[in-house]
Amino acid sequence: MSALKVLAPGGFTTVQDRGRFGYQQMGIPVCGVLDSFAFNCANILVGNNENQAVLEITIMGPSLEILKEMDIALTGARMGMTLNDKPVEQWKSIRVKPGDILTISQVQSGCRAYLAFSGGLKIPMVMGSYSTYVGGKIGGFMGRPLQKGDILETHDVRVLSKPRVIPVDYIPQYPSNAVIRAIPGPQDDYFDQGLTALFETKYMVTVKADRMGYRLQGAPIPIKSGMPKSIVSEPSMPGSIQIPPDEQPIILLVEQTVGGYAKIATIISTDLSKVAQTTPGDTITFEKTDLKTAHNLYRQERNKIIKIKELFLNE
Repeated sequence: MSALKVLAPGGFTTVQDRGRFGYQQMGIPVCGVLDSFAFNCANILVGNNENQAVLEITIMGPSLEILKEMDIALTGARMGMTLNDKPVEQWKSIRVKPGDILTISQVQSGCRAYLAFSGGLKIPMVMGSYSTYVGGKIGGFMGRPLQKGDILETHDVRVLSKPRVIPVDYIPQYPSNAVIRAIPGPQDDYFDQGLTALFETKYMVTVKADRMGYRLQGAPIPIKSGMPKSIVSEPSMPGSIQIPPDEQPIILLVEQTVGGYAKIATIISTDLSKVAQTTPGDTITFEKTDLKTAHNLYRQERNKIIKIKELFLNE
């Protein structure tokens, strides 16, 4: 059954889930949401399992006509949101009915928000995922960002017995001066002064920042004398920080499969969401950490999701 009609698509609104795994060797990137914590919370708020398809909204939100009764929730970046011209809050479930008009305006802090619907969006899976890969024109809704006039369906499920709200202590902040933790490597041996520069410089996010990667600007990161300016292309992971010949760092994200430049460090998985919530003009400062700390922080975030789920177990 049709659930919503797109009246205005927003800046860059795509269908995403956790990602598409197991196809990178074929040149198909992982894709998926860039802020996994906000994504998980959005689905929990409307009673979905953690991997139902949602809308990832970038910078400017869409305007949607609601076509069926359901629960919705918006998490992630702070954006003004109205239902029938009346302000409504994020990080909580909202009951909507046919004929309602939901409008999400420009971002106020952060960069990306996540809109979940009861039952999740009903679209075909491609290679085990609902995620949109715009570069390959596959997945999501017709392999592209939403456009005016699109009509999307959701799976039929019962609406919630009562509203859900994420406690304020669990809601992250999205500062314009992000501190991002990273582990040196895998090619940190290509650098000497470059490592010092990376961890002591405040880098600015440039306008070349999208789901493929973020280009930063700041103190140059020179490759050690005698080392080649590039390496044999190898598989890349989200969070790799590669250094091209212009000596300005690039953070690789979810729509990359290989890279041919030395990677000075790798951002830990829990901090990728922080990167994805920065916008051009924001700054990033890298903080050196280790694998043990990264594992502990990952477990802490998973435990936080478990605790949020437990808040609603008896409903």
